Amino acid sequence: MSGLIDRILSWFENRIDPFPPQEPEQAPQGLLAFCWHYSKDIWPILAIVSFLGASVAMLEVTLFSYLGSIVDWLSTADRATFLEQEKGTLIMMGLVTLVLLPVVHVLWSLVFHQTIMGNYPMRIRWQAHRYLLGQSMHFYQDEFAGRVATKVMQTALGVREAVTKVLDIFIYVIVYFISAAVLVASFDLLLLMPFIVWVVLYGFVMRYFLPRMAEVSKRQADARSMMTGRVVDSYTNIGTVKLFAHAGRETSYARESMDDFLKTVHPQMRLSTGMNMSLDFLNNLLLFSVGAIAIWQWLDGSATVAAVAVAAAVVTRLSGMSHWVLWEMAGLFESIGMAIDGMNTIAQPRSVLDKPDAKALTVKKGEVAFDEVSFEYDRHGRIIRDMNLTIAPGEKIGLIGRSGAGKSTLMNIMLRLYDIKGGTVQIDGQDITGVTQESLRAQIAVVTQDTSLLHRSVRENISYGRPDATDEQVEAAARKANAHEFIMELRDNDGRTGYDAQVGERGVKLSGGQRQRVAIARVFLKDAPILILDEATSALDSEVEAIIQEKLFELMEGKTVLAIAHRLSTIADMDRLIVLDGGQIVEQGTHDELVKQKGLYASLWSRQSGGFIDTESIETTK
Repeated sequence: MSGLIDRILSWFENRIDPFPPQEPEQAPQGLLAFCWHYSKDIWPILAIVSFLGASVAMLEVTLFSYLGSIVDWLSTADRATFLEQEKGTLIMMGLVTLVLLPVVHVLWSLVFHQTIMGNYPMRIRWQAHRYLLGQSMHFYQDEFAGRVATKVMQTALGVREAVTKVLDIFIYVIVYFISAAVLVASFDLLLLMPFIVWVVLYGFVMRYFLPRMAEVSKRQADARSMMTGRVVDSYTNIGTVKLFAHAGRETSYARESMDDFLKTVHPQMRLSTGMNMSLDFLNNLLLFSVGAIAIWQWLDGSATVAAVAVAAAVVTRLSGMSHWVLWEMAGLFESIGMAIDGMNTIAQPRSVLDKPDAKALTVKKGEVAFDEVSFEYDRHGRIIRDMNLTIAPGEKIGLIGRSGAGKSTLMNIMLRLYDIKGGTVQIDGQDITGVTQESLRAQIAVVTQDTSLLHRSVRENISYGRPDATDEQVEAAARKANAHEFIMELRDNDGRTGYDAQVGERGVKLSGGQRQRVAIARVFLKDAPILILDEATSALDSEVEAIIQEKLFELMEGKTVLAIAHRLSTIADMDRLIVLDGGQIVEQGTHDELVKQKGLYASLWSRQSGGFIDTESIETTK
């Protein structure tokens, strides 16, 4: 029996795919269009639950009609002939009460809870998350990571609640109200008048309170995401907080956002109190009015006992339902507020897009060419200006320059993390704007200065360079990066050791040098034809750096290399050195050639080598 129940529940749970495979598209602006974007593929399920909810409402009102019939029978029916005369009606009552209504209730619950409640918001989260992963670096530089994550979570629930409340709950309520009104009117038109007055006054209460609740809810959703973003930001940068002894400052920083959030809660609760008081008054007024009219009509002989019983039952039901409906309406506006707040983040267009006909990049040689390239970050002026640079296949280039000269920017536009403003960047003659971003970055391995690891095992972090790698290949890469020994000594809080040990968020459980060696192991494993090193050994001590430098030169064999370094001794042996200043190439050549030119490079080298730039000193330093 339990197996059958489990199969039935599983069938309903699988009616919506929470992880659709198709590539997510930008959601449109505008609440209705935004909600439809995430609902259009499952609209038949939403229509079914709406129909079932309306059916439940009509069947429940039918029970009140049966109640009226029972009261009349008890007052007037002949006991001797009752069963024979009313047999058909009694059978129908039993079928509705014991079979039809429970079956429709069960079907509604299965569709609503098993099919929609879990899968629908997860489907939205999945699509929104995949879309946001394709956003540019600029998008994430302008947002708290925690704030973005909160909006994805909130928006999914907001859209689900808004859509289901409109299509299911409020259709149920509307059908219920209309059916109840028709039923009461069929007994006595005068008894209908208090209901009409109540509905009108109820509408005024909703008109007054709900827009105000919606405005507060919208501010609250934004305040909640800001509060979460600030708290997560403190946790993410806990090392910096402790190093600078700023726990108190972070507390104040978080409290400011918490206070802003609380400033939306208090007005919301005031509105809730006013709304409840108004409803209680209306419900008491309805109960008194219906009771007074019913007694008056009964005394006058124009109303039956059945009419009084049905009216009293409907009043009792509506009184309880009125609070529920108004709170559902308030919840609807809160959900709408969350959906709108999330829409403003999730529905932003991507600034770096693949062309519709983009092909996969193929790298056979590894030539990289910058042709009249210009680039600028928004509002910050030009960084790269009309740059021309060709890196031959297998050539090893060192990039040098003061901070802000454009070294890392050159790397970013080569990876197409940003789109250039003018010119082209080509790899083996293929314009990188004409190939897919995934295929471009798959052909380029990168080790950055600020190494950030994923909060996963060491093995998962290394195999990020090649997800299908075997354990033996992962270990071989770690050995090449001089990381195997320290990895085997790792143990996390859950007792996992070695390559299974978790490294913590952003790799906080490892030292800077250990994180860097794991990152280098990842690049060894990826073995891409083009290699970018951005201060790749800056976090290592001299002894380990010497070992890793030797390993890096092994890795560079047969690859096109672009290396960025402030410590010039680490790149002095490159085939060619490119000196940038103000976004332009001001010098280029070998180490010896640039020293002899006595230009910017010679000046930088002189400072780092103790002020001696004669050839003998240079060779000794190298």
